[in-house]
Amino acid sequence: MKTERFLSEIIQADLIRDVWELHVSKMREYNFDRLVYGFTHFSTDNGLGDPNDFTFLTNHSTDYINGFINDGLFKDAPMTNWAQANNGACSWTHIAKRMQNATLSPGELATIAFNQKHDVKAGYTISFKAPSLRSKGAIGLTAPKDMSQQEVDENWKEFGDEILLINNVVHLKIIALPLETPAALNLTKRQIQVLQWVSDGKTLQDVSILLNISPATVEKHLRLARQGLGVETTAQAIMKTVRQNQIHITKRS
Repeated sequence: MKTERFLSEIIQADLIRDVWELHVSKMREYNFDRLVYGFTHFSTDNGLGDPNDFTFLTNHSTDYINGFINDGLFKDAPMTNWAQANNGACSWTHIAKRMQNATLSPGELATIAFNQKHDVKAGYTISFKAPSLRSKGAIGLTAPKDMSQQEVDENWKEFGDEILLINNVVHLKIIALPLETPAALNLTKRQIQVLQWVSDGKTLQDVSILLNISPATVEKHLRLARQGLGVETTAQAIMKTVRQNQIHITKRS
């Protein structure tokens, strides 16, 4: 697919899964057949925060996902550590250089061994410029198992700028889209509306006037939203819907 058409389809996409499917297909054109993308709004000075707060997208095998993501090996990956401290793109020659300098931690060495077992040996990592101090996103682009890092680096010399641009556009699109539909969050559209108005600082009386419903009905929607989200306070409900990009999203056609 031509890049111009690809970017147009990305811009028009309404669902993260559609964006991801397009991106996986596009990256194969550049000899990256396995991808793993991660983003969080809740990183800290001491690390990436709670993995449950992450958005993970990948087309790796189930075995790889179980070890690298579910068992938390990603937290000790050398390229994850690089991404936390840097923006831009980095060849995985970075790992070989650190091995030569004997600066890898036991956790990093264990993650490298796991990656090699799964033929995750050559590729590039892109670390995206954060929209806030607590946000961080990155993507690992893995080359086919029969491709060397030297071949990947030669390929990057020719197409790296284009690959970097495409990945940044896809990243910005992903973080702008809802992670789930209101129904998947156990919320109705009216409950989302009420939470949106309350997040703007409106009182129950204000919301009742804006939506032409009684204050008691507004409170009922808030109570059901809290129950559906499994939280105790309205503030927690708002935070959870914000995390899912459900607050102040644009109306879809």
